[in-house]
Amino acid sequence: MWTDDWLADTRTSYDTAAVGYADYVRDAIDRLQYLRAALALFAESVRAAGGGPVADIGCGPGHVTGHLHTLGVDAFGIDLSPGMVAVARRDHPGLRFEVGSMTDLDLPDASVAGLLAWQSLIHIPDDEVPSVIGHFHRALRPGGPLQLLFHVGDESRLKTEGYGGHPMKVHVHRRQPSQVAAWLRDAGFEVEAQMLLAPEEKASQAILFARRS
Repeated sequence: MWTDDWLADTRTSYDTAAVGYADYVRDAIDRLQYLRAALALFAESVRAAGGGPVADIGCGPGHVTGHLHTLGVDAFGIDLSPGMVAVARRDHPGLRFEVGSMTDLDLPDASVAGLLAWQSLIHIPDDEVPSVIGHFHRALRPGGPLQLLFHVGDESRLKTEGYGGHPMKVHVHRRQPSQVAAWLRDAGFEVEAQMLLAPEEKASQAILFARRS
């Protein structure tokens, strides 16, 4: 049973765990070659579509935003948690980070050349996902690439502790790539490819590559 407090709970949880989470993911892209490959492909897709600003939605401590800058992408980050945004600004001075929610995305229509949401859609309840993806479609320019990274599975759980033992109250939703792809197609995206990470393990993840029609 979902309540209206889930968004506030998610914000407070990541405010509390921001520093621990930043430490947890700090070297993830350096360690995991498939994440680097996915971001390199995304950067190439942005350039092929003409370039321009790229939104990293649910950017957390800014590690993805920062890596995209090393690839020559004009990326900026948006996150629900002011604590996360403060850490992102600390760790990546000179880059643009803003507080905002993907459930009410404050970006003008067709204003970004590309958009990512890595491990942030996982906290959105099923009935809210189509609206969120609709915001992504609205904000993207025609032909702009979209990349989603999420946990694979069929269950949801309440996470009560994490990232250095900090208390949390955040729901984590695992989903099948086919379900996420269906939501994307319904919103007007063309799904171009998918990548499964550690497909034989319980903690599998998926990356979907899509494009605004």
